[in-house]
Formats: sequence, structure tokens, C-alpha cells
Amino acid sequence: MKGYTGTSTNGEAVHYVDHKRWWWWLSVLYPLQALVPMSMHAAGGSELWFLAPFVFNFGLMPILDHLVGEDRNNPPEEVLMQLETDRYYRWLTWLTVPLHFLVIVGCGVYAGTSELSWWAFILLAVHAGMIGGLAVNTAHELGHRNSRVENLLSRLTLGVPAYGHFTVEHNRGHHVWVSTPDDTASARMGESIYRFGLREIPGALRRGWEIELGRLAKRDLPRWHYSNAILQSYLVSAGVALLLLTWVGLLAIPYLLIHHFVAYLFLTTANYIEHYGLLRNKQENGRYERCQPHHSWNSNHVLSNLVLFHLERHSDHHANPLRRYQSLRHYDGLPSLPNGYLGMLVFAWIPPLWFRVMDARLMALPHVAGNLDKVNIDPRARPSLFLKWGRDKMTEPAFTHLTDL
Repeated sequence: MKGYTGTSTNGEAVHYVDHKRWWWWLSVLYPLQALVPMSMHAAGGSELWFLAPFVFNFGLMPILDHLVGEDRNNPPEEVLMQLETDRYYRWLTWLTVPLHFLVIVGCGVYAGTSELSWWAFILLAVHAGMIGGLAVNTAHELGHRNSRVENLLSRLTLGVPAYGHFTVEHNRGHHVWVSTPDDTASARMGESIYRFGLREIPGALRRGWEIELGRLAKRDLPRWHYSNAILQSYLVSAGVALLLLTWVGLLAIPYLLIHHFVAYLFLTTANYIEHYGLLRNKQENGRYERCQPHHSWNSNHVLSNLVLFHLERHSDHHANPLRRYQSLRHYDGLPSLPNGYLGMLVFAWIPPLWFRVMDARLMALPHVAGNLDKVNIDPRARPSLFLKWGRDKMTEPAFTHLTDL
């Protein structure tokens, strides 16, 4: 197994071996799970196979995440540069890109040309949409790189779920305003995933276009210029849609609508999980403090990180957005999720369960210490949250003001 050697400040040699080096292939191969139920259905004819991915992803995977546990090990600072420049890791993300196209086209052709019941058709489209959400994760990793090739691959990959504005908005919008009331992609305490989605999805689209049009305007270029990064990705989406319409006919339309809706849902749920209720302090000059690791919810659960290119080590990602997935680090004392993302998706989709688990966890964070003034709160939920959590923290006049909102 390949190792890396660096030198510490006192001149001692530092050796490091990435024991997950070959396990990262799980992130590459994970999207291909969509082909398994189709193959089993083609071989045996039972449509019940289309239920299997949901049992696996939302039943078995969270259990395995809990049983396998967490990995809190870090690559030493002395070898980070070597780890970052090892091309093996970037090649894995590059290899994943064509697999996302294989899944959306393969599932679409099977859905449109096989004799499926209506519910099996929907399940197949939903599962393909789940993988479409993973395509955004692949594009996310590629889109943070200072590389023309990887930025191009990011735009291509975003064409799968027709979410071409993501990288523009994420890099120059979300990363700037993360964990503040001004960020549409940061969920607020007391805000359900469904209310958040109605705010975040259109907000991200609007902000992405504003940012890209502003970039073009600075160069005296029109909005429809060929260098418009969002349009480039949308052209890929149009190409995929045209291919499926030509291949399978009008059934491609409901398939793509379901696919894209589910991909959006998965992305917005991930955004919901990653920064729920966390708040950066505003400084005396009116600017927010620099984003720190404790401004993101983190998860070190081994298995789900291995299938998501380390997305769940989100705290280090926001503190060091240019750091590649293999180099992301664990920090002690971070806001930590009780399970990996697949388990937390289920929690998020059941708001009473989410609030019961996450609100108490949020209020117990050391930098919050039960003080709602240090939390990003949904204005509509503010009165009820202060009744539950903040009465003993507030003066009576302030409490009266809040109950009048």
C-alpha cells in the first residue's frame, strides 16, 4: 500500500499510509447500484426488485454506518501536499462522471422500453433520481478544483440532474454566506425540510444566475454568451433529454420529471442537514466572522463517507474549500451528526423526529450553550422556540416583543 513521508518541524520523519486508498472505489461504483434491480428484473421478472435499493440505502446502510462506526484519523499536516497532488484520487472522480450518464440513460431506456407497472416505473425513476443527486456530489468535488478539466467535468456532470447553476451558486454564494440568515442554502432552526426546500431551491437558482450574469457583465458579455457556465450545463441536460425522447418516446418526459425532482430533493436535504441552525457571529464592522469548522455539521461515519467522496467531513470542507476529499480532516469538538447522511435523510423527511433529535443537539453545542441568540432561527418558528428553549435566557421586554411577532 502506498505511503507518504514528510518531515516535522523538529526534523523527524513522518510516515502516513491512507488505509482507505482502495476503498474510495466505493464512491466510483456506488452509482452503478441503479443497474442491479434492472438486471434482476430482466433475469427473473419480479418487479419487487425495484424496492430493494430503498431497503438497502435507507435501512441497511444506516445500520451498517452505526455498526462500522467512525474514523477520526487524520492525514498528518506534513504529508498533505503529497496526498493532494496524488493523481490517483482525482482520477477516481473523473471515472465517476461517465457512470452518471450511464445510469440516467440506462434507467430511462429500461423504464421506457420494458413492460413495467406504473409503480415499478416510478420506483425506477426515483432510484435513478437518487443517483442523479449523487451526480451533484461528484460535480461538487470537481467544481472546487482550480483545474479547467475538472471544472468542465463538473459542468458536464451537473447536466445529469439539470442543476447547472449549482457550482456557480455553491462556490461563490453558499461558501460566502454559509451559516448566516442571508444564505438560502443554510437551514434555520425550526424550519422543516419542506419549508427549507421551497426557500432553498428557487433561491439557489436565482442567486446562481445573478452571480453568473454579474461575472459576464464585468466582461461586457451578454447573458447568452457561450462562456455562460450555467448554459453550458443546461445544454448537456437538453442533450440527454433529446436522446431519451428519441430513444423511448414520450415516456421519457415523466421519467425525467421524476428523476430531476428526486435529485433536487436529495440535494436540498443534504444542504438542510449540513448547516441546520448553525450561525456565524457578526463582527463590529458588520461582516460575519470567517467560516470555522464548527459552522457545519460533521459526520465521520466510515461507510457513508466512502460512498460519498468524504462529503460528510463537511466541517473541514467549509474551512478549507480547496482541500480534496482524501485530505479532509477531523476536528475534536465539532457539531456531530448521530448517523451518516443516509440515515439523517430519513430523520429530515420526518420533521418531528428531526426536531426532537437535532434541536437538543444544537442547543447543547459548546459555542451555543443553550443561548438562542447564537442560533440561526427561522423567524416563523422564533416564538415557539423561545417558549421551549429561551424563556430563562431572555428579559421580559424582549420576550414580550418576540411573542408579538
